[in-house]
Amino acid sequence: MAAPKKNIAEKVAELIAPTVTGLGYELWDVVYEKEGPQYYLRVTIDKFEGITIDDCERVHRAIDPLLDLADPIENAYNLEVSSPGIERELRLPRHIREFTGTGERVELRFFAPQDGKKSLTGTIEAYDEENDVITLLSGGEKYDIPRGKCALIRTVYDFGD
Repeated sequence: MAAPKKNIAEKVAELIAPTVTGLGYELWDVVYEKEGPQYYLRVTIDKFEGITIDDCERVHRAIDPLLDLADPIENAYNLEVSSPGIERELRLPRHIREFTGTGERVELRFFAPQDGKKSLTGTIEAYDEENDVITLLSGGEKYDIPRGKCALIRTVYDFGD
């Protein structure tokens, strides 16, 4: 059986990861998507101290020539480099693992209501990566939720309203 074909975002991530890491950043995510007539390659970086606009510019300048040389994308696109932000999307299994057992609050929004709920907010107690199931503690109850039922998983920051 042939290995699965990598999508553009995966190819780009493999290409730029050594450079991003070499500059002292974590490559949080790479997303390639179309919005209206435009294509966007969105590279998200992180570091413990947080990300500044200068960090984004530094990474942009370092990876732009790599992308031009390797030319992994056929269409014209806009390259954006940014921080994952204070309320970050947990798209990948490694993102979910990173927030498992930390006590940090997350929100799960569902494609269709689960037990009558459109979303749940709580903490990730466990993540069964083999079955792709998140165990969420919310309001004293434990919920086992398949990740495929989630339209969005993101961290929730308490702004102290």
